[in-house]
Amino acid sequence: MGRLPEVMQYITGRPETREETQAAIERVKARWAEWGYSWWAFIDPLRNRVAGAGCIQHLGRETHHPLEIGWRLHPDYWGQGLASEAAVAMATFAFDRLAAPVLLAVRHPANEASAKVMERLGMRYRGMEAWYDTQVAVHELTAAEWAVRHPASG
Repeated sequence: MGRLPEVMQYITGRPETREETQAAIERVKARWAEWGYSWWAFIDPLRNRVAGAGCIQHLGRETHHPLEIGWRLHPDYWGQGLASEAAVAMATFAFDRLAAPVLLAVRHPANEASAKVMERLGMRYRGMEAWYDTQVAVHELTAAEWAVRHPASG
């Protein structure tokens, strides 16, 4: 997915190289080993292929920062509700298993599709902030807000 310009348009603005993708895979494997969370692959069992990926990770990749939730999908899976479904599963993991007090999500200001997923998840727009060497729209969701929306979760 990282090689597709339409996937990376709002993430880095350019396709990833094979080397960048491999480095990211190694980083993810190390985080799973160290922290017990990072990026997940979303697998389409009917086609036996990757439909997308999502994460619970530290914002800005630093452990002293709050947890971030994020996702990206292959264009074949856009508009089917998969990002929202995955976001609920990942938020449940973060709040229930990791006891996160808050989850943040960041997006390119023009990425309206991600803004809609964040809104459906119950996140509130917090404002523009500097993360990942750029200005991004930041959304947040507290554990208390999550518990109200998903009482069976906690």
